[in-house]
Amino acid sequence: MPETGGLTGLDPEHAKIVTLARSARARTGAAEGAAVRDTDGRTYTGATVALPSLALTALQVAVAAAVGSGASGLEAAAVVSGSGAVDATSLAAVRDLGPTAPVLLADLHGTLSDVLQVGG
Repeated sequence: MPETGGLTGLDPEHAKIVTLARSARARTGAAEGAAVRDTDGRTYTGATVALPSLALTALQVAVAAAVGSGASGLEAAAVVSGSGAVDATSLAAVRDLGPTAPVLLADLHGTLSDVLQVGG
């Protein structure tokens, strides 16, 4: 686990997707940002979608972007959120593509708060 206040000690590839998730959130001003890394090392980002006719979490958007680009598996995912939690539906989306992929949960400053395992 990294030191409080940053990504110190976190695997560089994991730190990259936390940074990408934070950037996706900041760029859009959304409630959450997310990023996933597929089994080929490609990354995909997403931000919360909150429209009257469509509501998706940032993680669902990132997983959908990966699937839409042909990804067949996920190595890891990251969510940057002020809520301190990831909902079950978002975790299920990760599990569909990456049953052993960790989900890194970080606060709005990018400080890692938890690592969730979706497999079961």
